[in-house]
Amino acid sequence: MKRLLAGIAILGALGVGGFLLLTSPALQRAGTEPVPAGAPDLANGEIVFNAGGCASCHASPGQDDRLRLGGGLALTSPFGTFHVPNISPHPADGIGGWTAAQFQRAMRGGVSPDGRHYYPSFPYASYQRMTGTDLRDLFAYIGTLPQVAGRIRDHELPFPYSVRRGLGLWKLAFLDGRTFTPDPGRSAAWNRGAYLVEGPAHCAECHSPRNPLGGIEAGRRFAGGPNPDGEGKVPNITQHPDALGAWSKEEIAELLATGFTPSYDSVGGSMAPVIRNTSRLPQADRDAMAEYLKSLPAVPSAP
Repeated sequence: MKRLLAGIAILGALGVGGFLLLTSPALQRAGTEPVPAGAPDLANGEIVFNAGGCASCHASPGQDDRLRLGGGLALTSPFGTFHVPNISPHPADGIGGWTAAQFQRAMRGGVSPDGRHYYPSFPYASYQRMTGTDLRDLFAYIGTLPQVAGRIRDHELPFPYSVRRGLGLWKLAFLDGRTFTPDPGRSAAWNRGAYLVEGPAHCAECHSPRNPLGGIEAGRRFAGGPNPDGEGKVPNITQHPDALGAWSKEEIAELLATGFTPSYDSVGGSMAPVIRNTSRLPQADRDAMAEYLKSLPAVPSAP
């Protein structure tokens, strides 16, 4: 009996040790590379801010200034309710006390300045594709926005999703740490569109079905799926005939500028704030996103 108990204790210790090793935030190296040198480009930072839709989630609810990033929006999901944090440049309640390196680590690796995993309701699985230059410029631009006081409440998640450390296992499966690599066989516009769609704009995060672990189903990327908040579904945006297959590049770019579809309908729901962001992008960027979307293989809509 003593040997049995000792064996169980040893196995338990090995299991705990293995869990702590595999889930350590230090194991995730994405975002640990040096921040690019040079003065930040605030104009580019504003473009990245709009492409990334930062205001859609982080602007304080109940007020009209999209640049007051006090957080507080509640995001419901099958895993529980996530409360969007304050990312204004407030030194105590926001990210005003962060360094550019800490911001880059959070955006690409999903790790907080105090060494904790962020939940992937913060779409770092897409933001990991972003360049260090864009992240440097974005951080500098956010630093010019109004400071908003007030910390946001903790997430409301049931067990086992409340065990934040376990996100290290999720990252091993769904976070590869690679930045966007241009395709030399494609045009500059296509590559710009691919970068925006796959990186800062994180279109796949909403427009793709997910597996039971919350990871995007690779073979059905952009094929639409259930709306995470439980209301309706998010549409397919591949070139399937029942999706964007019949749309022209110009019509897709027009949607990103005005919110109007080729049938003179207008988008609503969670897409409306997306359009408020993409409408502020340079026309060349909307055209580039449209060019990339027109190249997506046709995939039937997810059930």
